[in-house]
Amino acid sequence: MGDFENREREEVFSKKVRAGKRTYFFDVKATRSNDYYVTITESKKRLEDGVFVKHKIFLYKEDFEKFAEGLKTTVDYIKSHQEVVEKRYEFSDASEVSKADEDFSFEI
Repeated sequence: MGDFENREREEVFSKKVRAGKRTYFFDVKATRSNDYYVTITESKKRLEDGVFVKHKIFLYKEDFEKFAEGLKTTVDYIKSHQEVVEKRYEFSDASEVSKADEDFSFEI
C-alpha cells in the first residue's frame, strides 16, 4: 500500500447537515485496526470564484466526552447571553425546515 491509500480510511457512517451557506459532514471512519474516529468537515462555497473551501477536524473516541462537554458549555453560554435565531436559513426540503425549529441540545 502506498502513502496515498493510507490517508483515506474506510468510511463507516456519514451525516450531512446543511446550515445556510455552510454544509457540515460528520463522518465515522475506521483505522486499519478497525478503531473508529470522527471527522467533522465544514464546507463553504467562496463567492468570488465558486470554489468550495473545506476545514476538517479529527475527533478520537477518547476525546468524545470532553469535546461534547466543551461544546455544550459553549452553546449554553451563548444561549444564556444572546438570543439565538434558528430560523435564519431557507431550506428547499420541508423536513429540514422543521428541524430548524428544534432546540439544539444533546447529552454527554
